[in-house]
Amino acid sequence: MKSYRELRVWQLSVDLAVEICLLLENFPKHELFGICSQLRRCAVSIPSNIAEGHQRDSTREFLKHLSIACGSLAELETQLLISERLGYLKPEKFSDFTARLQELGRMINGLQNSLRRKLD
Repeated sequence: MKSYRELRVWQLSVDLAVEICLLLENFPKHELFGICSQLRRCAVSIPSNIAEGHQRDSTREFLKHLSIACGSLAELETQLLISERLGYLKPEKFSDFTARLQELGRMINGLQNSLRRKLD
């Protein structure tokens, strides 16, 4: 694959990051520098790390960045759960995001497994 832009996992994670950023427009203004900032950072971190890792010179570096993306995925899920419990996010929307995060997690895991096989 020549570009990270061709990776479906990158495309879907960019879509998710954009949706999270749009969602934050409806959060309380007093959360602008709190949970909103955290949500934005971890959502943007996922596709950013996939892209950065893909552009690195080694498979091991790509795997390292995919691991970071997985960490950001878990962080995003946690922040969304907190948002839902605070009443900033409807339970149905939280469930939708959770399903998408699980799918992205499976995709990243599959990519990691494929890359690890290349190292063997």
